[in-house]
This record gives sequence, C-alpha cells and structure tokens, in this order.
Amino acid sequence: MTDAKTEFHFRPVPILVAMLLTFGLPYVAQEVVDTSRHYSHLVPGFADRLGWLTAQHTVLLVLGLIAIGIAKIIVPADYGLDLQDERSYVAPAFLWGIIFGVVLATVAAAPSLIAHIPLKLDSSLTQNIPGWLAYNGLYVGTTEEIPFRALVVTYLATTMPGSWGKGRYTMNAAGVVAAFIYAVSVAGFLSVPLLIAIAQFVCQFALGILYAYWLEKSKSVISPIIGHNVSSVTQYALTLGLATLVA
Repeated sequence: MTDAKTEFHFRPVPILVAMLLTFGLPYVAQEVVDTSRHYSHLVPGFADRLGWLTAQHTVLLVLGLIAIGIAKIIVPADYGLDLQDERSYVAPAFLWGIIFGVVLATVAAAPSLIAHIPLKLDSSLTQNIPGWLAYNGLYVGTTEEIPFRALVVTYLATTMPGSWGKGRYTMNAAGVVAAFIYAVSVAGFLSVPLLIAIAQFVCQFALGILYAYWLEKSKSVISPIIGHNVSSVTQYALTLGLATLVA
C-alpha cells in the first residue's frame, strides 16, 4: 500500500471476488451455525439470539482467518493482522465510533421519535444486557473487521491498485469500493423502511471508508476493530436509553 496517488481502474474479477467474500462468508457462517444448532445442544445459550450471533461471528472469524491464509499464498500482501507499526488511529477510532454510534441509533429510532410512540425493541436485547454490551463492545468489531477489512480491502488494494484523494488525504480506491459493497450487505434494504435503509447505508459506507483508511495508514486492523466496537456498543447503549425515554 502506498500514499502516492496512482491511477485507478475498476477490474471486474477482483470486485466479484470481494462481493463473494462479503456476502458469502456470513452466509456460510450462518449455515454452519444453524446446522450445528440443529444437531447439537452442547453450547449453553446457543439457541437464543445473543448465543446464535456469537457463534455465527466466531465461525465468520475462523473463515476469515482461513481465507487470509489462502489469500497470502495466492495474493501475497500484508493483511494487517500485526500491531500498528505506523501512525496510530486509536483516538480517532474512539471519537468517530461514538459519533456514528449516536447517528446509527438515532436513525433506527427516528420513526418512533418522530411519531412520539414507544420504541419497540426485540425482547432479547433487554435480556443479558452485560452479555450484549460485551458482544457489541469487544466481539463484533473483531470478528467482522478481520474478514471484511483486513481480508477484503487488502485483497482489493493488491489486485486493483490505485488511489483517490484530495490534498493530503489519499487512500486506496479499493477501500472505497469495499466500503460500498459492505454497506450494501448490512444496510437492511429488504427488512426496514427505504429511508431508514438509505440512511444506514450512508452511515455504514462512511464508516467503511474510515476503517479502510485507518487500515491502510496504520498497516493494522486494530483501529478499525476499535472504531467498529465503539460504534456498536454506543448504538446499543443509546438504543436502550431511547427506548426507556420514549416508553
């Protein structure tokens, strides 16, 4: 990866691979967990939502690490699994994580806030609150940023080099492409009202660009993990608070 501006060209094959990884890895992880849940009752809490998500994200992380091991052979590169050896973006990760966590919680609650009606939450979100805080504040970012940033962004930046930027802010264009793909995958266009889905897409796209920028500049996935975890736990905590206020 380099900070110097270079011409960027879209290449269909790397983009297709990135899409398959972004959409395919969570699907495979889900299928593995659902199949395991069907045949096994060995894991306590496996059947509830938090247990299922934790298991699914664990499988996602394992798949991501396996994919990185394979990618290092096919597309040699530094996939950002080391400690930061360049400028640290930990402080900006905390700041922007809080900001976007507030924005995402507000966007999700907007219909209820505007209509002055109680915010309806899935009952599972109010059960085992310490567990949800740990999941959102420590686990979800770790298990998603390794496959979606360390793997996908690095793969795209290596196979589809080139940069975009203005002034002193320059980054791999592949990071923007990966952010777009990721935002589409998590925006919820098929499950929430269109305006909410668009707002979620914009937020996730912006976050994806930040995560890719931090990955490139720090040569490590640590700052993206921190930013993701802070954003998620802030959104969860604020959502609980809003539900209490407008109840």
